[in-house]
Amino acid sequence: MFSTLPFFCDLRYGAPRMVGMLLELENINLNSNLYTMKILSGIQPSGQLHIGNYFGMMKTMISHMETSELYVFIVDLHALTSVHDRERLAQGTLEAAADFLALGLDPDRCTFWVQSDVPEVCELTWILSTIAPMGLIERCHSYKDKVAKGIAASHGLFSYPVLMAADILLYQADQVPVGKDQKQHLEVARDLAQKFNLEFGETFVVPEPAISQETSIVPGLDGQKMSKSYGNTIPIFLEGKQLKKRVMAIETDATPVEDPKNPDTCNLYNIFKLFASPERLQEVRNLYLNGGAAYGYIKLELLDLISERFAEARKKKAELLADPGSIRDILHKGAIKAREKAVVTLDMVRDRVGLKY
Repeated sequence: MFSTLPFFCDLRYGAPRMVGMLLELENINLNSNLYTMKILSGIQPSGQLHIGNYFGMMKTMISHMETSELYVFIVDLHALTSVHDRERLAQGTLEAAADFLALGLDPDRCTFWVQSDVPEVCELTWILSTIAPMGLIERCHSYKDKVAKGIAASHGLFSYPVLMAADILLYQADQVPVGKDQKQHLEVARDLAQKFNLEFGETFVVPEPAISQETSIVPGLDGQKMSKSYGNTIPIFLEGKQLKKRVMAIETDATPVEDPKNPDTCNLYNIFKLFASPERLQEVRNLYLNGGAAYGYIKLELLDLISERFAEARKKKAELLADPGSIRDILHKGAIKAREKAVVTLDMVRDRVGLKY
């Protein structure tokens, strides 16, 4: 029933590509289990990871271990655009890794590494930068937003989207879970992949965004997107008085308890709904709509829900950080796996552009 074929048409690249593998001769279906989707995403170690990171990316990525070829990495090179403190960045990298592992990421069922441990990404970034139109990068709003928030303007911050493109294209990712605020950067990766393929021949998979409408932007304490850059976060593993202080600081309006309120425009409600059961959420929603929603009591309930949600993971993280060598071993093994993929892509890119002679 099976025969060894020299190649098949890999339609993800937009043109036939020579790929050696076993294929069933009858009823070949590229949407079947013959192909496993490659899903990739990274997270910055520029501060304590927060519930926006968890619901916006981490939870989704961990769930993909069951069905996909998963790539998860700590983007320490990106973090250099805002973190210039050696100890903070090094410790933040270990903490971010511990957070993922404590929340359920299994390094044996995915590729999990630190960005800078795969130097091939830097070479690909430079190659992509030579074909990246200035107008494309200048249109990216994230640079302007971050500078407006007080982050120092730099070439690294400006060219951030090109490094992100290299992160994605180096591993031939099919899908990238991103928040709405990062969708534009993914469009840059798609544009660069298509431009490179057109100029030098079919090389890169053109990645697709995966955006959860329910958690695409998790609100922070002040109603803006929850972000370490804005100082409006609720860290995942915060506890006790520190956690209570953050939760009680969630901004609300001055509408009296007995008056109806719009839950969909309430910052507190939009955080509460991430943790509450469907039944309890409906009860609270009715209080908003009909009158009777007391912000103080809802905040205290949210405090308990957050504490309970991450209680086991909090214990696991403490165990991991007690043995940082074990975390480093996991990350180093992951980097070896990642480089096995990266060198194949980069070798092909070098050949395409003429860097192999």
